[in-house]
Amino acid sequence: MSPIETVRNLYAAFGRGDVPAILASLAEDVEWEYGQPPNPVPWLQPRRGRAGAAGFFDVLLSQVEFHRFEPTRQLTDGSLVVGLVDFEATVRKTGRKVVEVDEIHLFHFDDAGLVRRFAHRADTLQHANAFLGR
Repeated sequence: MSPIETVRNLYAAFGRGDVPAILASLAEDVEWEYGQPPNPVPWLQPRRGRAGAAGFFDVLLSQVEFHRFEPTRQLTDGSLVVGLVDFEATVRKTGRKVVEVDEIHLFHFDDAGLVRRFAHRADTLQHANAFLGR
């Protein structure tokens, strides 16, 4: 399967809540949220390994309620896939909404076809304000 097909399958798995299928497509030592500056958003924290990525999904799905999650484009250049996603969600503890248009997802693949690095490039301030109730 090509990297872009894998990303499309990952988005489909997320849409149906199939976290184990997502984790199976990650390298054992995946870098999750690489290159993130410090921020208060618990779901946008750097993590390492499949267990770290599983922690991301635990935090995200327990703290955020999605109303819409729509992957709109996937672009590829060899082992890199860039996904654009529109979504609307509510932070459960504050009731504040997050609306992203063209949030960027970066997927870097290894030679085995597994995701070795992943990051959201998002409006971190919007996420932080929603999480902190601002």
